[in-house]
Amino acid sequence: MLAAVQKAGLKTLLVSGGFTFFTERLKARLGLDYTHANELEIVDGKLTGRVVGTIVDADEKRRTVERVCQEMGISPEQAIVMGDGANDLKMMGIAGLSLAFRAKPVVQAQADVALNFVGLDGLLTLLK
Repeated sequence: MLAAVQKAGLKTLLVSGGFTFFTERLKARLGLDYTHANELEIVDGKLTGRVVGTIVDADEKRRTVERVCQEMGISPEQAIVMGDGANDLKMMGIAGLSLAFRAKPVVQAQADVALNFVGLDGLLTLLK
C-alpha cells in the first residue's frame, strides 16, 4: 500500500499516540514523509518518565493533520486519514476521506469507509 501511494505521488504521515522511538524508525524504514508522536524526555542518558511538548491525543492528531496539510499547501478535505480508535476520530472528521482500519465500532460508524476484511492495501481499490 505504501509503495503504491508513494508511487502515485501521495505524501504519507504517521501520527501516533505512541513514541518517537518507534515512529522515527518506521519513518526511516518505510520512507514516510512525516511522523509525529510523543517524545520521551531523556536527562543524562536516562528516561525521566516525562513527555517533552504536547501529548499526542485526539486534538493533537487533528492539529497535526491540519499543520501538515497547510505545509503541503492543501486543505484537510484533500487528505485521506485512516484510524482505528476513538482518539483518531477528530483527525478523521476533517479529512476528505476517512477510513476505519479494523477499527472499533464507534470509529467504523463515523468513517466514510471501513476496511475490516482486507489489509491496508484495501485502500488501493478505493483509489482506482
